[in-house]
Amino acid sequence: MHAKFKLLSETLYLTVNLIDRYFSRFSIQKADVQLVGVAALLIATKYEEIYPPTVKDFIYLTDNTYSRPQILAMEQSILFHLQFEIQQTSSFRFLERFSKIAKADSPTFFLAQYLLELALLDSKMN
Repeated sequence: MHAKFKLLSETLYLTVNLIDRYFSRFSIQKADVQLVGVAALLIATKYEEIYPPTVKDFIYLTDNTYSRPQILAMEQSILFHLQFEIQQTSSFRFLERFSKIAKADSPTFFLAQYLLELALLDSKMN
């Protein structure tokens, strides 16, 4: 979904962070994993993007698997259980700052960004 909407990189990192923190506090059914992901992406887009996708867009991309009330209820649950603490410093922001200080060239920055994105997918990379 992140690529489909052409969202900012920070939105992806925030989404994964929200999902990880929510899952660390609650165990959920396998059927609801996608719902948590969709709701976390919705929260992250509202926080990071200038023009976030609408709930209707998320419903369409999930092939009407979830209804608007289900997505909004999960969004509310995530925000409530994380006590509305949305933002935490991400590795991407650190990379941006470090690259600027180190005067890293574009290929080096994009390689580092690629490695950070690998770390999002595989816990062994952390």
